[in-house]
Amino acid sequence: MTRYLTYDVFTDRAFGGNPLAVVPEADTLPEEQLQKIAREFNYSETVFLYPPKEAGNTARLRIFTPTMEVPFAGHPTIGAAVALSEMGYGPELRLELKVGLITAKAADGKAEFTATQPLETVAHPEAALVAKALGLSESDLKSAPVMAGMGLAFTFTELTSRAALARVTCDIASFREGHARYPMGLDFAQAPYWRDGETVHLRMFAPLDDIPEDPATGSAAAALGRVFQERDGGDITMTIHQGDDMGRPSRISVHATPEGVTIGGQAIRMMEGKLVF
Repeated sequence: MTRYLTYDVFTDRAFGGNPLAVVPEADTLPEEQLQKIAREFNYSETVFLYPPKEAGNTARLRIFTPTMEVPFAGHPTIGAAVALSEMGYGPELRLELKVGLITAKAADGKAEFTATQPLETVAHPEAALVAKALGLSESDLKSAPVMAGMGLAFTFTELTSRAALARVTCDIASFREGHARYPMGLDFAQAPYWRDGETVHLRMFAPLDDIPEDPATGSAAAALGRVFQERDGGDITMTIHQGDDMGRPSRISVHATPEGVTIGGQAIRMMEGKLVF
């Protein structure tokens, strides 16, 4: 039997933030079971922890959505860091992900990590298609959509108002069309946002990956911080509010510099048990 833990990530209260399953001794599991286990939890992500490949590192992370393994994601990295801290590691952590080494800090239920991989801009999806996918009119879009990421590509679109963000209703047929036309992203995942100074209200939709809406998306937060930093120059500090429209409020701190993006937040252990199959 292999134990598991679950956390609510990017929140300081139970039943907020983004749920995450953490499997600490994943080296006991057959490879062919990993995706099935992630599907069974059916959270937006499940993270499996392995001994590190390189001496001096803390752990190796493998991250799965319900349908695929992904090279990088934020809330599994934060949740895994808090879990490792509770296991006695840290506060300085060195985490091996498929995108490379991520340095992190964790203590007292809080964690942060710094991602230094470059931002990759892969497409500029048609505004009319993005608006249709979001159930909005083109007049609700303030900026041209850009598909970019630091391991996972999202389509970022600035909206004209918080009210427009609240009105988003996904059109699945348009998501399928978008994925066919722009296959470089995560199933045409959409990350519309509204910016109010250092506060950014963000939503993320990936229905083709069985994530109708994500309460907190650290990888999107990191990429958006890098988008702002490269566009505006200088250092960027902001707090991302996500999950409010679905009743799971999340708060993600972002600090972006030319050298990297630091993502921070809290996580609360919610459940623990054993896989008995």
